[in-house]
Amino acid sequence: ERDLADDATEPTLGRPFRLVVDRFDPSTASRERVADALSRGFAAAGRAIFRSREGVETLYETTAACPEHGPVIVGELTPRHFSFNSQIGACTVCQGLGAARAAQIDRLFIAPHLPFWESLEPRAAAALGRSARGRALIERVLGRESKRPVSKWSDEMRTRVLDGTSDVVSVQRAGRWGKSKRKVAEEKAWPGLLTTLEAGAGRMDWLFAEGPCRACKGGRLRPAMLAVTVSGEGIAPFTARSVDSALEAAAGWHFGGEAGVIAERPLLELVRRLGFLSDVGLGYLGLDRAADTLSGGESQRIRLASQLGSALTGTTYVLDEPTIGLHPRDTDRLITTLEGLRDLGNTVILVEHDADTIRRADHVIDLGPLAGVQGGSVVASGTPAEILADPASLTGRWLSGAERIAPREGLREPRGWITVREPRGNNLRGGVVRFPIGVLTAVTGVSGSGKSTLVLDTLAPGIRMLRGAGGEKPAPMAGVETDELPDEVIVVDQAPIGRTPRSTPATYTGVFDGLRRLYAETPAAKLRGWEPGRFSYNIPGGRCELCEGRGATLVEMHFLPDVWVTCDACGGRRYNRETLEVRWRDRSIADLLAMRIDEAVELFSAHRVISRPLRALADVGLGYLTLGQPATTLSGGEAQRVKLATGLTSRQGRALYVLDEPTTGLHLSDVAQLLAVLHRLVDAGHTVLTIEHHLSVITQADHLVDLGPEGGDAGGRVVGEGTPAAVALLDT
Repeated sequence: ERDLADDATEPTLGRPFRLVVDRFDPSTASRERVADALSRGFAAAGRAIFRSREGVETLYETTAACPEHGPVIVGELTPRHFSFNSQIGACTVCQGLGAARAAQIDRLFIAPHLPFWESLEPRAAAALGRSARGRALIERVLGRESKRPVSKWSDEMRTRVLDGTSDVVSVQRAGRWGKSKRKVAEEKAWPGLLTTLEAGAGRMDWLFAEGPCRACKGGRLRPAMLAVTVSGEGIAPFTARSVDSALEAAAGWHFGGEAGVIAERPLLELVRRLGFLSDVGLGYLGLDRAADTLSGGESQRIRLASQLGSALTGTTYVLDEPTIGLHPRDTDRLITTLEGLRDLGNTVILVEHDADTIRRADHVIDLGPLAGVQGGSVVASGTPAEILADPASLTGRWLSGAERIAPREGLREPRGWITVREPRGNNLRGGVVRFPIGVLTAVTGVSGSGKSTLVLDTLAPGIRMLRGAGGEKPAPMAGVETDELPDEVIVVDQAPIGRTPRSTPATYTGVFDGLRRLYAETPAAKLRGWEPGRFSYNIPGGRCELCEGRGATLVEMHFLPDVWVTCDACGGRRYNRETLEVRWRDRSIADLLAMRIDEAVELFSAHRVISRPLRALADVGLGYLTLGQPATTLSGGEAQRVKLATGLTSRQGRALYVLDEPTTGLHLSDVAQLLAVLHRLVDAGHTVLTIEHHLSVITQADHLVDLGPEGGDAGGRVVGEGTPAAVALLDT
């Protein structure tokens, strides 16, 4: 609370406070004085509060409001009111993002079994205790609870301390009249511990993290819009549902009379569009899922669902591996959807490796015979049956069974177990999940069943935490135990290895360092006094300065996506003319970066430091790439295999390898090559854990953990575990 006459009590920006505009005796005050006080209150905050000597408060608002739920809307509701991209509807605190930086309770109270001041993180305790008045205010709010452990507080007390209270608390402060040391009473409203600390967020970054907006609780909209319900459900809880759950709820809505007439068309459209999302295998996705958390395959299928709603005909659709990340059951539903597009009179062209999808195509064009410079030719074209019968088609030989992965003979015995207790992240339903150590384990299940949450968000961070390696905090669980602590946890996912042309397979695997040292040892380089840094395109000196060593320049297209164009000065070779004059075996360093990995393996066979990572890249099926291939041109599957190759050569001891669908983008013949690498890792003493849908990998595993039975809220449980043969007998 701030008195206008007290200039010493400056409010802190962003913190709530009360402004005292007048004090008077209602029995003697004139109507003009009362009206003036109201006017000043309305002008300052749009509301005014009369508080009696007894502490009874009466609130007056200039806008329509419900005493229990806050502001209400007066006037006609429009779709813009329920859009978080509109100023009319978006939450005024988070601007419609649904999230904001906020103090984290678990970082604030590091010892909740102790009383308030003792349980606080030392830096927070120091910040709160700097001001005697601030400390006194907290003590008055805590009252007798100041001596009780924080963990024993009631929910009401916890809310009061953390989020504040509208009750006015009286504290003592020093007077300011001459040399008087008198204490005077000051009435203040407690804004809450979190608000108090947020005012000093710049000095306490350690306390803050991205979390749900405290104003809209993640709902993204203003309170008035969040209060609107349809069949008793607001828009925020409805959009928090999965697609399948929302479809079931919307299909059950029935309205009579005038409401039924109004709702008929929008409700029909809502059910249709939710049905399209479900048909393309996205029934497990939450409607409020952020776009930047979607995989490439999920984003592509969402765009496909939007096209289904348009019901266009005579259109050509081109899809790049739409079955990525799909369980075989979901793949069948997707193919049926694509056949429906075809039957409407459209042309559907797929780039695809999935055997079931290829078999159900009307026409197949097989390129090859191999990859890279050894490919690019049409080796077969025709119906699936004609492709299977063509001996020139590698795809046909794999589909017909002429080429196949040999079945396993015997399974490895685990040398211990990793146990995850009560995992509760996202849709996981708890229980105990066990993973064997020293074998190849595949985690399976329909799309959205919780595989990534269990493995990538719970298990891997949990083991890192046991090792004291830091990193991301695990998803909620009771704990993780292991009979053998791995020397390293290596997560191989599909995130890019770089976002600019500077990053290449050579730089990521460390091959580039060896090449630079090799060129620095040549007579021409020594004569000029050049060090290895001269042959780096990441620093000035030897690089082309027009493109700054990228080999390409970024052209802004304004209303279109920006594009990389080959540099006019160096022709994409990255270096200046003087640097390219230094040659090793009659090749400049630019010539080597343009060389295929398969060729480089032979060329550097006598240089172990360079040849080992190159051999690993070839072993994971990337021999067709060039050493200097820009990271921006690599697919997610290629980036993942570059990371796997790096792990094959640079790690020592026994590691835990965690792979996220490593067969993405792989031909059946490449899958066989990948499996050989995974078996090699396990035979070397490592533990390999892979999230996978590909049946060839699943049948080659030593152990399976199957999640389900469905995706989203209907998943998250272990429905089968054991050897592939044992799980095959289960009804999952």
